[in-house]
Amino acid sequence: MKLSAVRKVVEGKRVVMIDDSIVRGTTSLRIVNMLREAGASEVHVRITSPPFANPCYYGIDTPDRRELIASSKTVEEIRKAINADSLYFLSEEGLIEAVGAGQGLYSGGMCLACFNNDYPTPVNAESDKSCSC
Repeated sequence: MKLSAVRKVVEGKRVVMIDDSIVRGTTSLRIVNMLREAGASEVHVRITSPPFANPCYYGIDTPDRRELIASSKTVEEIRKAINADSLYFLSEEGLIEAVGAGQGLYSGGMCLACFNNDYPTPVNAESDKSCSC
């Protein structure tokens, strides 16, 4: 079993779960529910990236847009879908600052298309049937 919760550690506690991203939401839902089943009184989720709402065409294996939970749901809807008491994502600006990207560069010189749909090169929309880019 990859993840497990120790009841004696979480029972009756307010827990903050930190993850790098939410893609489909299925893993987050499983973890939140596992913490609740172990007795956590509250589960708050913090994500160290902006909402992942768009496919990546530059090397990250992501599902098409229809499978990305943030492509069709608000943060509040995602919070409810993963059964969390609260949910916050890092902003694009916060991500750029956190990785120490250069000041004054567009997006700190980073591609943020999977977060903001602003692709640095033309993409083949046919490779994602639901792409609106």
